[in-house]
Amino acid sequence: MAGPRIDLDRAGKTPLAVQIYGAIRSAIETGRLASGARLPSWRDLAAQLGVSRGTVRVAYERLINEQFAIGMGSAGTRVAECPSPSPTPAWSPEASPMPELFYGFGNTPLTFQMGVPAQDAFPSKLWSRILAREARRAATAPVAYPDPRGEPDLRKEIAAYLAIARGIRCTPSQVLVTTGFSSALGLAVRGLELEGKTAWMEDPGFPLTRTALGLAGMAVAAVPVDAEGLDIAAAPRSAAGAALAVVTPGQQAPLGMTMSLPRRVALLAWARRNGAWIIEDDYLSELQLKGRAAPALASLDHGGRVLHIGSFSKTISPALRLGFLVMPPELARRFGELAACLAPAPAAPVQCAAAAFLREGHYLRHLRRMKRLYASRRESLLRCLGEVASGSMTVKASAGLAVVVVMPKVASDMDIAARALPFGLAPSPLSPWYMESPQQGLALCVTNLDERRLSADCRKLAELAR
Repeated sequence: MAGPRIDLDRAGKTPLAVQIYGAIRSAIETGRLASGARLPSWRDLAAQLGVSRGTVRVAYERLINEQFAIGMGSAGTRVAECPSPSPTPAWSPEASPMPELFYGFGNTPLTFQMGVPAQDAFPSKLWSRILAREARRAATAPVAYPDPRGEPDLRKEIAAYLAIARGIRCTPSQVLVTTGFSSALGLAVRGLELEGKTAWMEDPGFPLTRTALGLAGMAVAAVPVDAEGLDIAAAPRSAAGAALAVVTPGQQAPLGMTMSLPRRVALLAWARRNGAWIIEDDYLSELQLKGRAAPALASLDHGGRVLHIGSFSKTISPALRLGFLVMPPELARRFGELAACLAPAPAAPVQCAAAAFLREGHYLRHLRRMKRLYASRRESLLRCLGEVASGSMTVKASAGLAVVVVMPKVASDMDIAARALPFGLAPSPLSPWYMESPQQGLALCVTNLDERRLSADCRKLAELAR
């Protein structure tokens, strides 16, 4: 990369990813990096600067999000086109963050879109009635500051649900109600004082988690996964002194395998031996479409090293912004103070409605219905892909609520995903989920399929992939 000189202040308070981002952005704005210039690969720049590939990726993702650069999949990352060097940033306050994950906010979910439950199968009338009842109750209640850890009734119901569904023995005092997964992750990193340390993360793994860890000042080390989940034996080669491992043991995101019992035992032993921590992202909770879901990793933790994070985004609605964090009891006081000062629980009526939904049995009944519906839709999608996608896409995994397909190396999954949007299709490109050796592929969520036009949708996607 000609032009920018990147001098890192390793003793400073500014994260290394931010320093790298600033140096490259300055070079683009002053014209030292011309439009269309190719930036070095994450591997090459990381080796040149002596930092992790994850640190470089965080810098590149910010440049892409602010439209200073363009991610082109296997073609690399290039400087965005601009008419002339200008100190005015090529960024709009209206631009959506992380466009490779979220095509737009507040819009009606599209076919294949990840992370959104079925819109046509949620008991909206029942939920509306419960929510209205709790809103009226809150309006007539005495005015006082609510518990920043979350409404006691909801924390009690979450603890009871986790004991039945996930095998976790915890008390309500160990449960914090959060504004979703991201809020819980931020609390965990801050509460465990992990800034400046290294985290193991599954490769492939959720890009938002990787970016969040980098923004929190952590170095992220990629650890490969195989049929048994996180490869514990390979992890020390990525970063021997890691202080944290972030895993999706129930259903690996995005490939869907369940972490085997020997791997779980080995990971817990590593954490106890090294005084390290494990964050369990239980992102699909009980939505195991074949058989019964494996117990949570936290259910095996007898050393107090696992923090369990869940949410209601995939089961009720992401619009609730409602999640939870379960911590070892000795951390309850510190995390309660953090919640009070920095991240209090969301509005009481929503929490009380969720508590009633759980307490009255609606939640478990809803999950049972959704499992049957999603399993049927997944079978329909697999059948259609087998009929129309031969040669252009190959099914790699039937993973949780998605079917993962891979494509020839010459294809660009980012390009295919962008070209699919005008046709009402929102597949998620697979390459941003990887830190090393990205694969070109698409994750196709089954929750919001219209079976009447599924064959046509699959045919259009196959056409775009060719």
